[in-house]
Amino acid sequence: MQLFVKDLTVLDFSYLCAKRGMVGESWIVDVVLEGGLDHQNMVLDFAKVKRTIKDTIDRVADHRLLIPTASSQVRWQQQGERVWMDFDSQVGSIHLACPSQAFALIPAEQVDFESVNAFLRKALREALPQNVDGIHLTLRIEALDSPFYHYSHGLKKHDGNCQRIAHGHRSPVQVFENGEAALHWNQYWAERWQDIYLGTEEDVVPVSELELSAQTRISDTSHYGFRYEAPQGDFQLAMPRPCCDILPHDTTVELLAEFMATTLAEKAPGSHFKVIAYEGIGKGAISSAEKAAD
Repeated sequence: MQLFVKDLTVLDFSYLCAKRGMVGESWIVDVVLEGGLDHQNMVLDFAKVKRTIKDTIDRVADHRLLIPTASSQVRWQQQGERVWMDFDSQVGSIHLACPSQAFALIPAEQVDFESVNAFLRKALREALPQNVDGIHLTLRIEALDSPFYHYSHGLKKHDGNCQRIAHGHRSPVQVFENGEAALHWNQYWAERWQDIYLGTEEDVVPVSELELSAQTRISDTSHYGFRYEAPQGDFQLAMPRPCCDILPHDTTVELLAEFMATTLAEKAPGSHFKVIAYEGIGKGAISSAEKAAD
């Protein structure tokens, strides 16, 4: 017998890529379970399916940085609950020192649908009841007909897992200028924030103040340093400068929508802008701005 749930949850995370560096992603998760019927004549109650699988995925992968531990570009070490990680990519080296819950260690040469699928199935086999003897996951991206960007960030004031310094989203944007869809401005943001780290100005520190691995050899001319203390612990990150956009405030989706609208108003005085900014799939914020023409 098979039981299926479409669109069971969305996995929001970032991962390390040898070509692109740090990439924010949002994947939809579909699931099919195989097994015998229990005493209720069910494979598993739908409520339990959704709760158990979503809770497991949230616990092991959601809002984390996924590390391909079999990649030759990765060096990492762990002491207790703290992990140091160094990664070499075509866009520059990336370095972190964070609590262990900031990461998901994927035993593969690269992070992709196949390797993450295997990682999640292993975790789910340990969480689901014995009558479930087959777990099939489909990981997929949202089909979009408008431009989108991949961004990573961290929200130190957040009580939940958004406080982790390197998690992200794949997000579309819709801009309206004077009430009309402005496709060129959608494309502007898609290009500006493609594979970007959105940093908060007050979190920027000299890289010399970061307590990274002993092998790290970087400077303020090549990297931005970020550091903050949050409820889950001390988070530190060094990112290549060209991969960052430093904003004067936190990077909640509400403030990102406001930043996008006010930035466009400065670029085109006299026009009224409405920005619909998404955070991953199916959620986001709306902001408007206008600046009088000279």
